[in-house]
Amino acid sequence: MIREEDVYKIGKLGKPHGVKGELSFLFSDDVFDRVDADYLVVDMDGILVPFFIEEYRFKSNENALVKFEDIDTQERARELTGHAVYFPRSLSDSDEAHVSWAEIIGFAVIDRQSGKLVGHITSVDEATINTLFELETTAGNHVLLPAHEELVHEADLQKREIRMTIPDGLLDL
Repeated sequence: MIREEDVYKIGKLGKPHGVKGELSFLFSDDVFDRVDADYLVVDMDGILVPFFIEEYRFKSNENALVKFEDIDTQERARELTGHAVYFPRSLSDSDEAHVSWAEIIGFAVIDRQSGKLVGHITSVDEATINTLFELETTAGNHVLLPAHEELVHEADLQKREIRMTIPDGLLDL
């Protein structure tokens, strides 16, 4: 059984393409191509199911057409439309120095000075010139923290934690 903590979200399946089971795949991390993965994990109504890749081809930097084994018709492909796609952490090419933004969703953020848990990363916003972590704090509030390299001191992939300096007053906004 694949557990949620053993994978991270990399995208979402779109509409079928053609009649032979290909699907549009919108992704935020092309790790499946960098490590030449054999399978992707799809969330099927709360159950994480591996789907073996028959072939894929890129349409753009964020979109590919993917064909899974045993998904041979447009109808079968349509059943996967809209489902989230995950990648196994154990197959990722990340290391302590290079971690993808997609991989850190769900990581705990620890205040470097106090050592206390601030919250968990719910998303990463790259829409502006300054990348931001969206955090759900321990109090249940949503805040944005700058993901600047001067503030991030350590990322522990095993513990799924990021230690960073939290600028004074930022959590009070």
